[in-house]
Amino acid sequence: MPMRPHNRRTRRASGASRAAVAAFGAVGLIALAAAPAAFADETAPELVVGGVEPIDGVKPGSTFDVPVTVANKGTGAAEKVWVYYGVTRGLDFAEVPSNCRAQYVRSYDEMPERWTVVCEFDQAVEPGVVYTPETPLRVKALDRALNDELRLRVGEDDPGVDDNGTTPVAGTAPAVKLVESRTGGAGTGWIVDVPVTSVNTADFQVTGAALKGSVGDTVPLKVGFTNAGPAWVMTKVGVKSPTVVITPPPGTSVVKATPFCKAEAKAKGAAYECGMSQPALDEGGRLTYTLQLRIDKRVAHAKGSVALSDDARPVDPDKANDKADITLDVTGGQPTGSNGGSTGGSTSGGSTSGGSAGGSSSTDDGGTTANGGTLAATGSSALPVTGVAAAAVVTGAGVLVIARRRRAQSPS
Repeated sequence: MPMRPHNRRTRRASGASRAAVAAFGAVGLIALAAAPAAFADETAPELVVGGVEPIDGVKPGSTFDVPVTVANKGTGAAEKVWVYYGVTRGLDFAEVPSNCRAQYVRSYDEMPERWTVVCEFDQAVEPGVVYTPETPLRVKALDRALNDELRLRVGEDDPGVDDNGTTPVAGTAPAVKLVESRTGGAGTGWIVDVPVTSVNTADFQVTGAALKGSVGDTVPLKVGFTNAGPAWVMTKVGVKSPTVVITPPPGTSVVKATPFCKAEAKAKGAAYECGMSQPALDEGGRLTYTLQLRIDKRVAHAKGSVALSDDARPVDPDKANDKADITLDVTGGQPTGSNGGSTGGSTSGGSTSGGSAGGSSSTDDGGTTANGGTLAATGSSALPVTGVAAAAVVTGAGVLVIARRRRAQSPS
């Protein structure tokens, strides 16, 4: 909330007080403390702004007038008045008087971009009198208008230029002045926010992803959110923004998530709830959520989803694109059964039974056979013959050694 500007008369009184202290030293300070009323401004003005009620049912492309009022609830006249108008990005000013300046202000500090107009009225505003511009400022609703806001502010000092905005431009319409209002009531404060609601919709959409990898791989999951418009959606303090829920495919786990997302549970494969940034809610705004997924195991027909939360969204009547699939194609992967290195096993009629070399291997692709049946059949017929030949060599070598030892032990 902006700080209320100080009035100039109070500043002049403060300057006089400082001068008195400098001139009289400690004695002057004691005297000032003892009689502050002698230096007080008893005729200070107190400006308030009002006259505008909530505006509803505006159609994009149409215009409406802002019948603002300015009143002085103080005891002294204001020598000059500045009136500030600010509208959010769904609205704009149709025309600006020459005694006013317009400025476009970019979004900052969680405030959306906006247009502002500051009008200078070089005339006195008397106590107890309600004034209004002789010609009200006119505002137009843009195609993106939906739930916007009009801010009004009044003060005795120029509110200045916003450093986050463009160079102010003077208006070209005829200058206006304040005139006494016969119908408008006085406001209650120096600043007021007025909601402006337009008849419009926004289409929130999500896009899924098709993933591919092997068991043990870490793959990036990128899903998206888009506001296809035509309206923008302004986030307000205390009102929950739309969220996106990402449910990874089964058989995967999230090893890293974007800061916009947080896990709904701590179990592997839990859903993640992802928030919004204001630019994503502008018409045509897009946001990509990236999660790093590790493929832990192969799961047949694994499928996750990305979806908008179940919160009510009356501004988004099209629900057909509120959810999309996340598919996962697991290729290759490390086998979870035998690696094909064992030998042996019984044979029957030339076929291999058990874990012979080149036999079946249990893999992550659902138990299909690695290596073919031909290699297994070749191994089953060759291995018994090789074993007999090896046994014969060993037996012959043993007989020869025994015979040599006996000759060596016998007397000559």
